Amino acid sequence: MSETQIMPLLEQHYGIPAPGISPLGRGLINRTYLVELSNGQRRVLQAVNAIFPPAINEDIDAVTTFLAARGMTTPRLVRSLTGAAWVRYEGQTWRLLSWVDGVSIDRLEGPDQAVEAGGLLGRFHHVLADFEHAFHNPRLGVHDTAKHVRNLRQALRDGDQHRHISVIRPLAEEILRAASSLPPLPPLPDRVVHGDPKINNILFDAAGTRALCLVDLDTLGRMPLPLELGDALRSWCNKAGEDSVEAAFSESLFETAISAYANETRSWLREAEWQAIVPATQTIYVELAARFCADALQESYFGWDAERYASRSEHNLTRARGQLAAFHACAAKTVMLNAIVQRNFASGMG
Repeated sequence: MSETQIMPLLEQHYGIPAPGISPLGRGLINRTYLVELSNGQRRVLQAVNAIFPPAINEDIDAVTTFLAARGMTTPRLVRSLTGAAWVRYEGQTWRLLSWVDGVSIDRLEGPDQAVEAGGLLGRFHHVLADFEHAFHNPRLGVHDTAKHVRNLRQALRDGDQHRHISVIRPLAEEILRAASSLPPLPPLPDRVVHGDPKINNILFDAAGTRALCLVDLDTLGRMPLPLELGDALRSWCNKAGEDSVEAAFSESLFETAISAYANETRSWLREAEWQAIVPATQTIYVELAARFCADALQESYFGWDAERYASRSEHNLTRARGQLAAFHACAAKTVMLNAIVQRNFASGMG
């Protein structure tokens, strides 16, 4: 759909006449546009992917209203002329958001950004610790690692005729061996989380020195915090990024991020939760490797970059290799990483 075709949506549903519209960002899930108003203000317009139920916009509105009331910067939903949190247009769900003037980065460039990211996520969790809300999209089982491992096994059985099976199978078998080596996580409380706190979902100021807010809030819900942290740290501490097989795990970035996060949360986070941060990070690496590898065969779930890869399968094969390599890099530093967590959290215990 062209920018010209989108203009009637804004006029009919939001009362915004013929603004300037241009594509924004490189997101592979939702289509996002920058809306420039005649008075110089900006808005963000998104066509929400069908994998998300429209009612998640009520979740986004409830959480961001709560955050803003407590002084946190956050994008806010702009209600339609009828007061709706989203609208239907040309068979799609659309939403309009306020503009936060910042930039997205693909990887942490140094410890200062790690401090900012860790502190922001810690404040986000702390502020929402007493938030009461029945989520429309609870995302149950999103980090059910055993389920994702079973899906990979099934994908191997069903995909034995896939054009890339000779390359994918040995990688899948290595991922399955890694999964069998993971220690089980203890029972942990569910808390309100962002759900996808990878580094490019944190908006920084123009200089890249101050973390402003979390964006891409479709994944809000409840889960154990160590799994949320694991998802963050597997992204923040791998400077190579998600689309590279040259993966590593930076203990220095891990330490600075954990220190900043602990400063915001050690007064109320339970010991069982912070003790689980390292194993949860390793679990997320393997789980995501399994999911990418399964979709290299199934080619039905993850968005992919058609400009860089010939197929969804090839893109997800690269992703799976990278996540597995980062898992091995992280696992090799387990003792050191656990000591970092202990030092930062236990130091504040009574």
